[in-house]
Amino acid sequence: MSVTISRLYSDYETASAVVTELQAAGLPHAEMSLVSSNADNWYTAKKTATQGKIDRDADGVDDRVEGASAGAGIGAVLGGGAGLLAGLGLMAIPGLGPVVAAGWLVATAAGAVAVGAAGGIVGALTQAGVSQEDAEIYAESVRRGGTLVTVRVTDGDSARYEAIMDTSAVNIRNRGTAYRKTGWSRFDAAASLYSADQVRKEREHYTRMSVH
Repeated sequence: MSVTISRLYSDYETASAVVTELQAAGLPHAEMSLVSSNADNWYTAKKTATQGKIDRDADGVDDRVEGASAGAGIGAVLGGGAGLLAGLGLMAIPGLGPVVAAGWLVATAAGAVAVGAAGGIVGALTQAGVSQEDAEIYAESVRRGGTLVTVRVTDGDSARYEAIMDTSAVNIRNRGTAYRKTGWSRFDAAASLYSADQVRKEREHYTRMSVH
């Protein structure tokens, strides 16, 4: 039997290290998904500094950006043969704004958006077996700058992979409680998107909380 495991991380760097460990432990990249906020434009800056453009049609525009503009970037986020992180692409998900994403969960969410269906990332998570409450906290956390990693594993392997994913993961029970103390009640896809400055302040706030 297949089970779904989701974990939240404060930033992409932490999440990507976990994904690398999962792949090294034998989890196929086709069973993994990653959704990371790009509110502070880290992805574009990183690609410019390290890899440059992928421009197979020589039109001067990064093919991954084109893919994100056409069809919600479904083709760009399925994951490449070299692993999940090699398949990362830019796309937009209602309520989350610009995200860097790859994997089966993202394809489900993007497909729903493309055909005008409701649900987005929360719907994709609940469809995969995540509780509604947890799905809304995960979505809100990505909106505020976090990174979500979701995997599908066999029941017999779940404990082994959960142990890897629990490393540096955010406690979403505590995070949900903290959100509600500020008046938040549930994820709202129509809410204003977070700016780069708001994301920075959010991360600093929870970093301070974690060291006290």
